[in-house]
Amino acid sequence: MRKTFRAVVAGAVLIGTVGATGGAVQAAPAEPRPAARPAAADIRDRILAVPGMSLIEEKPVDGYRFFVLNFTQPVDHAHPRRGTFQQRLTVLHKDVDRPTVFSTSGYDLYTDPSRSEPTRLIDGNQVSMEYRFFTPSRPRPADWSKLDIEQAADDQHRVFTALKKIYGKKWLSTGGSKGGMTATYYERFHPRDMDGVVAYVAPNDVDNREDSAYDRFFRTVSTKECRDRLNAVQREALVRRGPLTAKLKKWAAENRATFRTVGSLDKSYESSVLDFVWAFWQYSDESECADVPAADSSDEVIYDYVDSKSPFSSYTDQGLDPYTPYYYQAGTQLGAPQYTYPHLKGLMKYGPDYFQPRAFVPREIPMRWQEGVMKDVDRWVNRNAHRMMYVYGANDPWGAERFRPARGGDNHVYTVPGANHGASIAGLPADERAAATARLLKWADAAPAAVQADPSKAERLTAYDARLDRTELNRERTLRP
Repeated sequence: MRKTFRAVVAGAVLIGTVGATGGAVQAAPAEPRPAARPAAADIRDRILAVPGMSLIEEKPVDGYRFFVLNFTQPVDHAHPRRGTFQQRLTVLHKDVDRPTVFSTSGYDLYTDPSRSEPTRLIDGNQVSMEYRFFTPSRPRPADWSKLDIEQAADDQHRVFTALKKIYGKKWLSTGGSKGGMTATYYERFHPRDMDGVVAYVAPNDVDNREDSAYDRFFRTVSTKECRDRLNAVQREALVRRGPLTAKLKKWAAENRATFRTVGSLDKSYESSVLDFVWAFWQYSDESECADVPAADSSDEVIYDYVDSKSPFSSYTDQGLDPYTPYYYQAGTQLGAPQYTYPHLKGLMKYGPDYFQPRAFVPREIPMRWQEGVMKDVDRWVNRNAHRMMYVYGANDPWGAERFRPARGGDNHVYTVPGANHGASIAGLPADERAAATARLLKWADAAPAAVQADPSKAERLTAYDARLDRTELNRERTLRP
């Protein structure tokens, strides 16, 4: 909330009256006015005074100021003279006397006003940043070797260093999925910046060659009946490859979709089918098991249902292009899940090791796997994490491999019963929800006196706002965190 300051002058003034003699009574001389206090600079002016910061637009929002900005970043933080690029960010401004949440999705930037869960809980400001190499925050020309987790952490560090001079209270970082990974990597490389970290549903592929945790997940999630129904639909989609790929071919022609990166329409189709069960558990609720169609349903029913959970557009060139930076990182540092499909034996042409990120990145972009990067992060989190909170969904496949922060150090890991990839603190049982909320309020130095006295009374400090608190679903339902 923008503050204005007004000088209040208190002066006693006698008003002239007519005396008994008819003479005018002289007013007492007024006390000298105190010097006016200088008006505080507008928050827009203060932000734009940051070197390298420029305004794209300001958007109206009740109770806040909201700015979409560009910030000049080095392409290579180790060699800042070797070129720069413009990185988008947004600032949801509440008050410089409130704490601030640093939020990132790990992907592109949502440029309408919104509040992450920590921002709602602590009633703070929010800075959101687009991940480097997601358009338009991409250097030209693009040196893809400069897309790595340390360079991205350095991007955040520079933004924080610049804005901390304005927002001087406590800072928390947060993000969901790849954003939760990003918040973790930022903490690993710049552990003194933040006063706490809240990472949601963040996968941790420590050993890219050992992914048996995913097989265990798909053998045990939900009920056998639900697993069998999903597996049967997935199998039927490959048994009926001929007529169903014909439907995809017709759709592709109508929508001018192409398949150069993956190599063929057929491989694109199989990739979406193999994602189907994963995508169901990532985005759907267990109650939807009752809606899974029977295996003997019509071609159209099978096609439409698979498409609704794992869109066939995802592995077209048009569907892949916005996510090239993710697949590049998955194939160079992050790792990618591999699991088995015993119920699809004899039906796969390109599996079971189909999810190789190299297949989803244009061939002209060179890639080289960097062994040990995730092990380094995992080791640091295991040993050195401090004030880090992880929130996972019990039914989310990405949580099969998760972070385990150091014992002590005020670290916490929560699992939301029955939740998918949208797990949140709000979904925790009441006692855990209060404990997690109290912890965030403490880290942000925003806990009311009643909560300081009794953490079980902790609640969010803001009222629900339908516009600001909507869930961000701006990515397609595919095998991406």
